Amino acid sequence: MDGLTAAEREILDRLDEQWVVELTQSLLRATGQNPPGGEAATVAVLSAAAAALGLEVAETQVEPGRSNLTITLPGGDGPGLLLLGHTDVVPVGEGWTKDPHGGELVDGRLYGRGASDMKGGLAASLAALAILRDVGLSGPVELAALVDEEETGKGIRAYVESRRAGAEQLSGADLAGQPADADLPRQPLFLGCITTEPTDLQTIIGARGDSYLRVEVHGRAVHAGNAADGANAIYGAAAVIAEIERIHAELAETPHPLLGPATWSVGQINGGTGGSIVPAECSLVADRRLLPGESPAEVLNDLRHRVAALHLEDRGLTVDLTMPMEMPAFETPASADLVHITNTALTAAGGPNLPLAGWTAACDGGYIARDLAVPVIVLGPGSVKTEAHRADESVAVQELIIAARTYALTALRLLTH
Repeated sequence: MDGLTAAEREILDRLDEQWVVELTQSLLRATGQNPPGGEAATVAVLSAAAAALGLEVAETQVEPGRSNLTITLPGGDGPGLLLLGHTDVVPVGEGWTKDPHGGELVDGRLYGRGASDMKGGLAASLAALAILRDVGLSGPVELAALVDEEETGKGIRAYVESRRAGAEQLSGADLAGQPADADLPRQPLFLGCITTEPTDLQTIIGARGDSYLRVEVHGRAVHAGNAADGANAIYGAAAVIAEIERIHAELAETPHPLLGPATWSVGQINGGTGGSIVPAECSLVADRRLLPGESPAEVLNDLRHRVAALHLEDRGLTVDLTMPMEMPAFETPASADLVHITNTALTAAGGPNLPLAGWTAACDGGYIARDLAVPVIVLGPGSVKTEAHRADESVAVQELIIAARTYALTALRLLTH
Protein backbone atom coordinates (compact mmCIF):
# COMPACT_ATOMS: atom_id res chain seq x y z
CA MET A 1 0.00 0.00 0.00
CA ASP A 2 1.69 3.15 -1.27
CA GLY A 3 0.65 6.78 -0.95
CA LEU A 4 -0.49 6.47 2.67
CA THR A 5 0.35 8.62 5.65
CA ALA A 6 1.58 6.84 8.75
CA ALA A 7 -1.77 7.49 10.47
CA GLU A 8 -3.73 6.09 7.52
CA ARG A 9 -1.55 3.01 7.36
CA GLU A 10 -2.05 2.39 11.07
CA ILE A 11 -5.84 2.53 10.67
CA LEU A 12 -5.94 0.29 7.61
CA ASP A 13 -3.67 -2.23 9.31
CA ARG A 14 -6.44 -2.81 11.86
CA LEU A 15 -8.38 -4.81 9.29
CA ASP A 16 -8.90 -8.40 10.49
CA GLU A 17 -8.75 -10.35 7.24
CA GLN A 18 -9.94 -13.60 8.80
CA TRP A 19 -12.97 -11.79 10.23
CA VAL A 20 -13.83 -10.51 6.73
CA VAL A 21 -13.63 -14.05 5.34
CA GLU A 22 -15.80 -15.47 8.12
CA LEU A 23 -18.39 -12.71 7.79
CA THR A 24 -18.62 -13.26 4.04
CA GLN A 25 -19.03 -17.00 4.60
CA SER A 26 -21.84 -16.37 7.11
CA LEU A 27 -23.60 -14.11 4.62
CA LEU A 28 -23.24 -16.71 1.87
CA ARG A 29 -24.70 -19.40 4.11
CA ALA A 30 -27.75 -17.25 4.71
CA THR A 31 -30.52 -17.30 2.11
CA GLY A 32 -31.74 -14.28 0.22
CA GLN A 33 -33.19 -15.37 -3.13
CA ASN A 34 -35.37 -12.86 -4.92
CA PRO A 35 -37.87 -13.84 -6.09
CA PRO A 36 -39.52 -14.62 -3.74
CA GLY A 37 -37.79 -12.10 -1.47
CA GLY A 38 -36.06 -14.04 1.29
CA GLU A 39 -33.59 -11.40 2.49
CA ALA A 40 -34.40 -11.77 6.20
CA ALA A 41 -31.67 -14.33 6.95
CA THR A 42 -28.98 -12.16 5.34
CA VAL A 43 -30.26 -9.09 7.19
CA ALA A 44 -30.07 -11.01 10.48
CA VAL A 45 -26.43 -12.01 9.92
CA LEU A 46 -25.34 -8.51 8.95
CA SER A 47 -27.32 -6.88 11.74
CA ALA A 48 -25.85 -9.16 14.40
CA ALA A 49 -22.30 -8.57 13.16
CA ALA A 50 -22.81 -4.79 13.22
CA ALA A 51 -24.34 -4.86 16.70
CA ALA A 52 -21.38 -6.87 17.97
CA LEU A 53 -19.13 -4.05 16.74
CA GLY A 54 -21.13 -1.49 18.71
CA LEU A 55 -22.47 0.26 15.61
CA GLU A 56 -25.92 1.83 15.34
CA VAL A 57 -28.32 -0.63 13.71
CA ALA A 58 -31.84 0.04 12.46
CA GLU A 59 -34.27 -2.14 10.51
CA THR A 60 -37.18 -0.63 8.60
CA GLN A 61 -39.88 -2.91 7.26
CA VAL A 62 -40.58 -2.47 3.57
CA GLU A 63 -43.18 -5.23 3.46
CA PRO A 64 -43.84 -8.22 5.73
CA GLY A 65 -40.67 -10.23 6.24
CA ARG A 66 -38.53 -7.81 4.23
CA SER A 67 -36.64 -5.00 5.97
CA ASN A 68 -34.09 -2.45 4.91
CA LEU A 69 -31.07 -2.35 7.20
CA THR A 70 -29.02 0.75 8.02
CA ILE A 71 -25.78 0.52 9.96
CA THR A 72 -24.23 3.79 11.06
CA LEU A 73 -20.83 4.78 12.38
CA PRO A 74 -21.56 8.17 14.00
CA GLY A 75 -19.38 11.15 13.24
CA GLY A 76 -19.66 14.89 13.56
CA ASP A 77 -22.63 17.02 12.50
CA GLY A 78 -21.46 17.37 8.90
CA PRO A 79 -22.62 15.39 5.89
CA GLY A 80 -21.40 11.82 5.69
CA LEU A 81 -20.52 9.02 3.31
CA LEU A 82 -23.06 6.42 2.18
CA LEU A 83 -22.07 2.85 1.34
CA LEU A 84 -24.97 1.34 -0.59
CA GLY A 85 -25.70 -2.35 -1.03
CA HIS A 86 -28.52 -4.88 -1.26
CA THR A 87 -29.33 -8.05 0.64
CA ASP A 88 -31.18 -10.00 -2.06
CA VAL A 89 -29.57 -12.33 -4.58
CA VAL A 90 -30.85 -13.93 -7.77
CA PRO A 91 -32.10 -17.55 -7.61
CA VAL A 92 -29.42 -20.24 -7.49
CA GLY A 93 -30.18 -21.80 -10.88
CA GLU A 94 -28.54 -24.88 -12.40
CA GLY A 95 -25.00 -25.99 -13.16
CA TRP A 96 -23.28 -25.60 -9.78
CA THR A 97 -20.33 -27.83 -8.89
CA LYS A 98 -20.05 -26.31 -5.39
CA ASP A 99 -22.63 -25.76 -2.67
CA PRO A 100 -24.30 -22.44 -3.57
CA HIS A 101 -24.88 -21.79 0.13
CA GLY A 102 -21.63 -23.27 1.41
CA GLY A 103 -19.27 -20.30 1.47
CA GLU A 104 -16.44 -22.65 0.51
CA LEU A 105 -12.93 -21.16 0.41
CA VAL A 106 -10.82 -22.58 -2.43
CA ASP A 107 -7.53 -21.12 -3.65
CA GLY A 108 -8.25 -17.70 -2.22
CA ARG A 109 -11.82 -17.47 -3.52
CA LEU A 110 -15.13 -17.73 -1.65
CA TYR A 111 -17.92 -19.56 -3.49
CA GLY A 112 -21.67 -19.14 -3.21
CA ARG A 113 -24.67 -17.38 -4.66
CA GLY A 114 -24.17 -13.69 -4.07
CA ALA A 115 -20.41 -13.88 -3.50
CA SER A 116 -19.87 -11.16 -6.10
CA ASP A 117 -23.37 -9.73 -6.29
CA MET A 118 -23.11 -8.62 -3.61
CA LYS A 119 -22.53 -10.19 -0.23
CA GLY A 120 -18.80 -9.62 -0.69
CA GLY A 121 -19.47 -5.90 -1.04
CA LEU A 122 -21.60 -5.91 2.13
CA ALA A 123 -18.87 -7.66 4.11
CA ALA A 124 -16.20 -5.24 2.85
CA SER A 125 -18.42 -2.26 3.75
CA LEU A 126 -18.98 -3.44 7.30
CA ALA A 127 -15.27 -4.16 7.65
CA ALA A 128 -14.55 -0.54 6.69
CA LEU A 129 -16.88 0.72 9.43
CA ALA A 130 -15.23 -1.64 11.91
CA ILE A 131 -11.74 -0.20 11.49
CA LEU A 132 -12.99 3.40 11.65
CA ARG A 133 -14.79 3.08 14.97
CA ASP A 134 -12.55 5.33 17.06
CA VAL A 135 -11.62 7.80 14.31
CA GLY A 136 -13.00 11.32 14.63
CA LEU A 137 -14.86 11.96 11.39
CA SER A 138 -16.70 15.16 10.41
CA GLY A 139 -19.82 13.19 9.49
CA PRO A 140 -21.25 9.68 9.75
CA VAL A 141 -20.51 6.68 7.57
CA GLU A 142 -23.67 4.74 6.79
CA LEU A 143 -24.12 1.32 5.26
CA ALA A 144 -27.57 0.93 3.72
CA ALA A 145 -28.32 -2.71 2.89
CA LEU A 146 -31.61 -2.76 1.04
CA VAL A 147 -34.09 -5.36 -0.16
CA ASP A 148 -35.41 -6.06 -3.66
CA GLU A 149 -32.64 -4.58 -5.82
CA GLU A 150 -32.74 -7.60 -8.13
CA GLU A 151 -36.43 -7.19 -8.92
CA THR A 152 -38.51 -4.00 -8.63
CA GLY A 153 -36.50 -1.75 -6.28
CA LYS A 154 -38.93 -1.62 -3.37
CA GLY A 155 -36.09 -1.22 -0.90
CA ILE A 156 -34.35 1.74 -2.54
CA ARG A 157 -37.62 3.55 -3.17
CA ALA A 158 -38.58 3.20 0.49
CA TYR A 159 -35.12 4.38 1.54
CA VAL A 160 -35.07 7.55 -0.55
CA GLU A 161 -38.64 8.37 0.45
CA SER A 162 -37.70 8.19 4.12
CA ARG A 163 -34.57 10.29 3.57
CA ARG A 164 -36.45 12.93 1.61
CA ALA A 165 -39.20 13.05 4.22
CA GLY A 166 -36.61 13.54 6.96
CA ALA A 167 -34.90 16.32 5.03
CA GLU A 168 -38.21 18.11 4.41
CA GLN A 169 -39.13 17.84 8.07
CA LEU A 170 -35.76 19.30 9.08
CA SER A 171 -35.94 22.14 6.55
CA GLY A 172 -39.36 23.13 7.89
CA ALA A 173 -38.26 23.17 11.50
CA ASP A 174 -37.39 26.20 13.61
CA LEU A 175 -33.61 26.03 13.27
CA ALA A 176 -31.53 28.06 15.77
CA GLY A 177 -34.45 30.40 16.36
CA GLN A 178 -34.97 31.13 12.67
CA PRO A 179 -38.50 31.17 11.26
CA ALA A 180 -39.48 28.04 9.39
CA ASP A 181 -39.43 29.82 6.03
CA ALA A 182 -36.02 31.45 6.54
CA ASP A 183 -33.70 31.35 3.54
CA LEU A 184 -31.23 28.97 5.15
CA PRO A 185 -28.62 26.94 3.25
CA ARG A 186 -29.56 23.28 3.23
CA GLN A 187 -26.68 20.99 4.18
CA PRO A 188 -26.39 17.88 2.02
CA LEU A 189 -27.11 14.57 3.72
CA PHE A 190 -24.07 12.87 2.18
CA LEU A 191 -20.96 14.14 0.42
CA GLY A 192 -21.00 11.02 -1.69
CA CYS A 193 -22.28 7.48 -2.18
CA ILE A 194 -20.28 4.40 -3.09
CA THR A 195 -22.50 1.67 -4.47
CA THR A 196 -20.56 -1.46 -3.58
CA GLU A 197 -21.65 -3.60 -6.54
CA PRO A 198 -19.05 -5.83 -8.25
CA THR A 199 -16.89 -3.80 -10.66
CA ASP A 200 -13.60 -5.75 -10.69
CA LEU A 201 -12.37 -2.96 -8.38
CA GLN A 202 -12.75 -0.41 -11.16
CA THR A 203 -14.17 3.03 -10.32
CA ILE A 204 -17.42 3.46 -12.25
CA ILE A 205 -18.60 7.05 -12.63
CA GLY A 206 -21.76 6.42 -14.64
CA ALA A 207 -24.28 3.66 -15.15
CA ARG A 208 -27.21 3.09 -17.43
CA GLY A 209 -30.60 2.79 -15.83
CA ASP A 210 -33.19 0.13 -16.57
CA SER A 211 -36.91 -0.25 -16.95
CA TYR A 212 -39.32 -3.07 -17.74
CA LEU A 213 -42.29 -2.40 -19.98
CA ARG A 214 -45.21 -4.78 -20.12
CA VAL A 215 -47.33 -4.84 -23.27
CA GLU A 216 -50.71 -6.60 -23.21
CA VAL A 217 -52.54 -7.04 -26.51
CA HIS A 218 -56.25 -7.94 -26.39
CA GLY A 219 -58.09 -9.46 -29.33
CA ARG A 220 -60.99 -11.82 -29.97
CA ALA A 221 -60.88 -15.62 -29.99
CA VAL A 222 -62.62 -17.64 -32.70
CA HIS A 223 -62.16 -21.00 -34.38
CA ALA A 224 -59.02 -20.94 -36.54
CA GLY A 225 -61.10 -22.21 -39.44
CA ASN A 226 -62.80 -18.81 -39.46
CA ALA A 227 -59.78 -16.70 -38.51
CA ALA A 228 -61.08 -13.60 -40.26
CA ASP A 229 -63.90 -13.39 -37.71
CA GLY A 230 -61.42 -12.96 -34.84
CA ALA A 231 -58.68 -10.55 -33.85
CA ASN A 232 -55.29 -12.22 -33.47
CA ALA A 233 -53.50 -10.80 -30.41
CA ILE A 234 -50.23 -12.54 -31.32
CA TYR A 235 -50.16 -10.72 -34.67
CA GLY A 236 -50.66 -7.46 -32.80
CA ALA A 237 -47.83 -8.29 -30.41
CA ALA A 238 -45.59 -9.13 -33.38
CA ALA A 239 -46.26 -5.67 -34.83
CA VAL A 240 -45.31 -4.09 -31.49
CA ILE A 241 -42.12 -6.15 -31.34
CA ALA A 242 -41.16 -5.05 -34.85
CA GLU A 243 -41.68 -1.43 -33.79
CA ILE A 244 -39.50 -1.95 -30.72
CA GLU A 245 -36.76 -3.32 -33.00
CA ARG A 246 -36.98 -0.17 -35.10
CA ILE A 247 -36.69 2.06 -32.03
CA HIS A 248 -33.67 0.06 -30.84
CA ALA A 249 -31.94 0.66 -34.17
CA GLU A 250 -32.68 4.39 -33.97
CA LEU A 251 -31.20 4.63 -30.48
CA ALA A 252 -28.00 2.92 -31.62
CA GLU A 253 -27.24 5.95 -33.79
CA THR A 254 -26.80 8.29 -30.81
CA PRO A 255 -24.63 6.54 -28.18
CA HIS A 256 -23.66 8.16 -24.91
CA PRO A 257 -19.85 8.76 -24.90
CA LEU A 258 -19.37 6.84 -21.65
CA LEU A 259 -22.28 4.38 -21.52
CA GLY A 260 -23.11 3.58 -25.12
CA PRO A 261 -26.64 3.76 -26.52
CA ALA A 262 -29.97 3.26 -24.84
CA THR A 263 -31.32 -0.15 -25.82
CA TRP A 264 -34.49 -2.21 -26.14
CA SER A 265 -34.73 -5.99 -25.72
CA VAL A 266 -37.88 -8.11 -25.70
CA GLY A 267 -37.27 -10.82 -23.14
CA GLN A 268 -40.63 -12.56 -22.66
CA ILE A 269 -43.72 -13.28 -24.70
CA ASN A 270 -46.78 -15.33 -23.86
CA GLY A 271 -50.02 -15.84 -25.73
CA GLY A 272 -52.62 -18.17 -27.12
CA THR A 273 -54.36 -21.25 -25.78
CA GLY A 274 -54.18 -23.69 -28.68
CA GLY A 275 -53.20 -24.06 -32.30
CA SER A 276 -56.79 -24.12 -33.56
CA ILE A 277 -57.89 -21.00 -31.66
CA VAL A 278 -57.23 -17.44 -32.78
CA PRO A 279 -55.51 -15.98 -29.70
CA ALA A 280 -57.43 -13.36 -27.76
CA GLU A 281 -54.51 -12.41 -25.51
CA CYS A 282 -50.77 -11.94 -25.87
CA SER A 283 -48.36 -10.24 -23.49
CA LEU A 284 -44.69 -9.38 -23.67
CA VAL A 285 -42.09 -7.83 -21.40
CA ALA A 286 -39.32 -5.64 -22.81
CA ASP A 287 -36.19 -4.31 -21.15
CA ARG A 288 -35.35 -0.67 -21.88
CA ARG A 289 -31.91 0.53 -20.75
CA LEU A 290 -31.91 4.23 -19.85
CA LEU A 291 -29.28 6.93 -20.24
CA PRO A 292 -28.58 9.77 -17.79
CA GLY A 293 -31.27 12.42 -18.03
CA GLU A 294 -33.83 10.13 -19.66
CA SER A 295 -37.25 10.12 -18.03
CA PRO A 296 -38.85 6.67 -17.66
CA ALA A 297 -42.26 8.34 -17.98
CA GLU A 298 -41.22 9.84 -21.33
CA VAL A 299 -39.95 6.47 -22.52
CA LEU A 300 -43.33 4.93 -21.71
CA ASN A 301 -45.17 7.79 -23.35
CA ASP A 302 -43.04 7.51 -26.50
CA LEU A 303 -43.85 3.82 -26.84
CA ARG A 304 -47.55 4.62 -26.42
CA HIS A 305 -47.33 7.06 -29.33
CA ARG A 306 -45.42 4.54 -31.46
CA VAL A 307 -47.96 1.79 -30.76
CA ALA A 308 -50.86 4.15 -31.44
CA ALA A 309 -49.34 4.88 -34.86
CA LEU A 310 -49.66 1.17 -35.71
CA HIS A 311 -53.49 1.54 -35.70
CA LEU A 312 -54.02 -1.90 -34.21
CA GLU A 313 -57.58 -0.92 -33.41
CA ASP A 314 -58.27 -1.32 -37.14
CA ARG A 315 -57.61 -5.03 -36.59
CA GLY A 316 -59.97 -5.16 -33.62
CA LEU A 317 -57.10 -5.08 -31.11
CA THR A 318 -56.44 -2.99 -28.02
CA VAL A 319 -53.12 -2.53 -26.22
CA ASP A 320 -52.29 -1.77 -22.57
CA LEU A 321 -48.78 -0.51 -21.68
CA THR A 322 -47.33 -0.35 -18.17
CA MET A 323 -43.88 0.10 -16.62
CA PRO A 324 -43.66 -2.16 -13.55
CA MET A 325 -39.99 -1.32 -12.84
CA GLU A 326 -37.74 1.65 -13.44
CA MET A 327 -34.24 2.37 -12.21
CA PRO A 328 -32.67 5.73 -13.16
CA ALA A 329 -29.28 6.17 -14.77
CA PHE A 330 -26.60 8.46 -13.39
CA GLU A 331 -23.34 10.11 -14.36
CA THR A 332 -20.89 11.78 -11.95
CA PRO A 333 -18.26 14.15 -13.40
CA ALA A 334 -14.75 12.74 -13.44
CA SER A 335 -13.64 15.95 -11.73
CA ALA A 336 -15.87 15.42 -8.68
CA ASP A 337 -14.16 15.24 -5.28
CA LEU A 338 -15.75 11.86 -4.58
CA VAL A 339 -14.27 10.39 -7.77
CA HIS A 340 -10.76 11.73 -7.15
CA ILE A 341 -10.66 10.80 -3.47
CA THR A 342 -12.04 7.29 -3.98
CA ASN A 343 -9.92 6.47 -6.99
CA THR A 344 -6.69 7.57 -5.31
CA ALA A 345 -7.73 5.66 -2.18
CA LEU A 346 -8.25 2.57 -4.33
CA THR A 347 -4.74 2.84 -5.74
CA ALA A 348 -3.25 3.39 -2.29
CA ALA A 349 -5.12 0.34 -0.97
CA GLY A 350 -3.58 -1.90 -3.63
CA GLY A 351 -6.24 -1.70 -6.33
CA PRO A 352 -5.62 -2.56 -9.99
CA ASN A 353 -5.30 1.08 -11.16
CA LEU A 354 -7.90 0.77 -13.93
CA PRO A 355 -9.22 3.81 -15.79
CA LEU A 356 -12.48 5.50 -14.82
CA ALA A 357 -15.32 3.86 -16.70
CA GLY A 358 -19.06 3.55 -17.28
CA TRP A 359 -21.29 0.58 -16.54
CA THR A 360 -23.88 -0.96 -18.84
CA ALA A 361 -25.62 -2.57 -15.85
CA ALA A 362 -28.04 -0.69 -13.60
CA CYS A 363 -28.02 -0.29 -9.81
CA ASP A 364 -29.75 1.41 -6.89
CA GLY A 365 -27.21 4.24 -7.00
CA GLY A 366 -29.24 5.95 -9.70
CA TYR A 367 -31.98 6.70 -7.16
CA ILE A 368 -29.47 8.26 -4.78
CA ALA A 369 -28.16 10.54 -7.52
CA ARG A 370 -31.59 11.50 -8.87
CA ASP A 371 -33.72 11.71 -5.73
CA LEU A 372 -31.18 12.82 -3.10
CA ALA A 373 -28.83 14.82 -5.36
CA VAL A 374 -25.77 12.98 -4.00
CA PRO A 375 -22.69 12.21 -6.17
CA VAL A 376 -22.52 8.47 -6.83
CA ILE A 377 -19.90 6.01 -7.99
CA VAL A 378 -19.92 2.22 -8.20
CA LEU A 379 -16.95 0.29 -6.85
CA GLY A 380 -16.80 -3.17 -5.40
CA PRO A 381 -15.17 -6.59 -5.20
CA GLY A 382 -16.11 -9.29 -7.67
CA SER A 383 -17.18 -9.13 -11.28
CA VAL A 384 -20.56 -8.42 -12.83
CA LYS A 385 -19.10 -9.63 -16.15
CA THR A 386 -17.65 -13.00 -15.19
CA GLU A 387 -19.14 -13.98 -11.82
CA ALA A 388 -22.52 -12.41 -11.02
CA HIS A 389 -25.70 -14.41 -11.76
CA ARG A 390 -23.69 -17.47 -12.83
CA ALA A 391 -23.16 -20.98 -11.52
CA ASP A 392 -20.19 -21.31 -9.13
CA GLU A 393 -20.22 -17.58 -8.41
CA SER A 394 -17.19 -16.52 -6.37
CA VAL A 395 -15.16 -13.57 -5.14
CA ALA A 396 -11.45 -13.26 -4.39
CA VAL A 397 -10.58 -12.70 -0.74
CA GLN A 398 -7.89 -10.24 -1.78
CA GLU A 399 -10.52 -8.12 -3.53
CA LEU A 400 -12.59 -8.03 -0.34
CA ILE A 401 -9.58 -6.75 1.58
CA ILE A 402 -8.73 -4.08 -0.98
CA ALA A 403 -12.37 -2.94 -1.14
CA ALA A 404 -12.66 -2.67 2.65
CA ARG A 405 -9.48 -0.60 2.87
CA THR A 406 -10.60 1.59 -0.03
CA TYR A 407 -13.96 2.38 1.59
CA ALA A 408 -12.29 3.17 4.91
CA LEU A 409 -9.60 5.35 3.34
CA THR A 410 -12.19 7.21 1.28
CA ALA A 411 -14.15 8.00 4.44
CA LEU A 412 -10.98 9.17 6.19
CA ARG A 413 -10.03 11.53 3.38
CA LEU A 414 -13.54 12.76 2.67
CA LEU A 415 -14.62 13.31 6.27
CA THR A 416 -11.55 14.62 8.05
CA HIS A 417 -11.30 18.11 6.57
